[in-house]
Amino acid sequence: MLLIPAIDIKDGRCVRLVQGRMDDATVYSDDPVSQAMRWLEAGARRLHIVDLDGAVSGAPVNADLVGRIRDSCPQLVVQVGGGIRNAETAANYLEAGVDYVILGSHAARRPEFIAEVNRLKSGCAIAALDVRGTKVTTEGWTKTGDQGMFELASEFEHHGACAIIFTDVERDGMLSGFNAESTKELANRSGVPIIASGGIRDLDDIRELLKVSSSGIVGAIAGKSLYEGTLDYSDALEMIESYENQ
Repeated sequence: MLLIPAIDIKDGRCVRLVQGRMDDATVYSDDPVSQAMRWLEAGARRLHIVDLDGAVSGAPVNADLVGRIRDSCPQLVVQVGGGIRNAETAANYLEAGVDYVILGSHAARRPEFIAEVNRLKSGCAIAALDVRGTKVTTEGWTKTGDQGMFELASEFEHHGACAIIFTDVERDGMLSGFNAESTKELANRSGVPIIASGGIRDLDDIRELLKVSSSGIVGAIAGKSLYEGTLDYSDALEMIESYENQ
């Protein structure tokens, strides 16, 4: 199982939000490139980058900064989301060397968008399933509709998503522990690998994820817990390695 550090970019800085609220941001670094290099030095193999400004505006805002991170950390697998709502934007990221593009709002409205992006590069499209309760939220988590999470996950699978990032937005940034029940149920019901996100707090959460990883949970995204120190990245990697070597 991969433990994937998150770099969320707002106004050119590395921040963390509380429940996705743009007006409740804590700045952890003025230099996201240096932060990415620190995660690489700590042993990260993959990096999760979100252009928060792009997620709200509907178009990339920090693409140049994402490109600088990509160039500075060529050893890392990089997945990027936020404002990718047409094939041209996805193509630009892929041409810049991004490994995976994360499709959220537009894919929720048009799941076939996943297949369109995969035609640019086979297996590059990760679907973002962001929910409040069991209902899908979009537009940078500012809008929640009547669409159910399991129905949309099925659509993502049908159209070829290589993975689904599942985020309980009410837990994101809260250090309250991840939504174990819904994450497990989604993994059991889906044929697509699941990446857990939202609320991961400490080693107990990592231990819980490892117990059910065989059901299809292939990774976990950690943000605030790493920046606040409630989860030590080295300790978490050691736990994962020990479990997988059993």
